[in-house]
Amino acid sequence: MSITAERKQVLITEYGTKEGDTGSPEVQVAILSERIRNLTEHLQTHKKDVHSRRGLLIMVSQRRRLLDYLNGKAGTRYEQLIQRLGLRR
Repeated sequence: MSITAERKQVLITEYGTKEGDTGSPEVQVAILSERIRNLTEHLQTHKKDVHSRRGLLIMVSQRRRLLDYLNGKAGTRYEQLIQRLGLRR
């Protein structure tokens, strides 16, 4: 359900704006999206795992808040991120 350290580093280098960038909204949204994908796959096989489902809802709402923040600050960066991650909005 969690992502590996290697995968997290790949996401940081791919979506970071500069070297060692881990706090930008793009990186945070990319990491959350990866965790959401993994947890969604888990919940498809374990349908009664209510505790993980709650965690998924919390992650989705956190990602939504970060995307809203990014849209308010820099609309072009928001649009590019949505395209790169394949999210619909």
